[in-house]
Amino acid sequence: MSAPLPAIRRLNGFNPKHLQPPRLSLRFVPVWRRNFLVWRKLAIPSMLGNLADPMLYMLALGFGLGGLLPTVEGVPYITFLAAGTVCYGTMNSATFEALYSGFSRMHVQRTWDAILNAPVTLDDVVTAEAAWAASKSFLSGMAILAVIWLLGLSHSPLTLWIVPLIPLIGLTFACMGLVITALSPSYDFFLYYFTLVVTPMVLLCGVFFPTAQLPAALQSVAQVLPLTHAIELVRPLVVGRAPTQPLLHVLVLLAYAAAAFYLALVLTRRRLLK
Repeated sequence: MSAPLPAIRRLNGFNPKHLQPPRLSLRFVPVWRRNFLVWRKLAIPSMLGNLADPMLYMLALGFGLGGLLPTVEGVPYITFLAAGTVCYGTMNSATFEALYSGFSRMHVQRTWDAILNAPVTLDDVVTAEAAWAASKSFLSGMAILAVIWLLGLSHSPLTLWIVPLIPLIGLTFACMGLVITALSPSYDFFLYYFTLVVTPMVLLCGVFFPTAQLPAALQSVAQVLPLTHAIELVRPLVVGRAPTQPLLHVLVLLAYAAAAFYLALVLTRRRLLK
């Protein structure tokens, strides 16, 4: 005799309640504030850790390799690279926060369990994690943008439009990172994400060289990756031009963020809610 459908669903770890739309509220704000207050105690080493990698790439390759190269797309190589580094640094910061710090709070320290004893829901906690990772990545992106201004790599007032774009980029990659956090059994699992997703995006999406240099098949792949759309928005602004099809790029980033947030929420509900 076959088992009842509800029993089969429980055996498969599936519950229709997990698929409900997000229930958003301002109750995520105290959770966000809690993460901020904890981070503030270690703000300087935290910022240095997130900034060191992209900043070293920008300065070392920009000045070292840039001295051996002609202009790239009509601008000095360090300027070309700096625009990609804003996006790379923002992605890097949001990803590390959503993965390592988020996983620590969820699984290792059991901070989420403690928070859920208060009048907040898991939806509020996941929303706060996404918002906090985006907020932290905003600081990283702005720090790199400040270096661009201080070094005189761009004098265009259009770079001010990058400021509201950085949180959107950070939110996109924060939500993607939370999907992996919800699936991960341990920190080691994150290596798959970095090897199979983050590193290919960095190499294919135009951080270090124009995507036009890639074979046609890889160009097609690059065009569907979110980092490409982030760079297509930021790089023209750095060099003093308006982006082509800015609405398309913004909508793609929003679509990635929304889809990843919902998937992360479903997977987290499945993992933590009975």
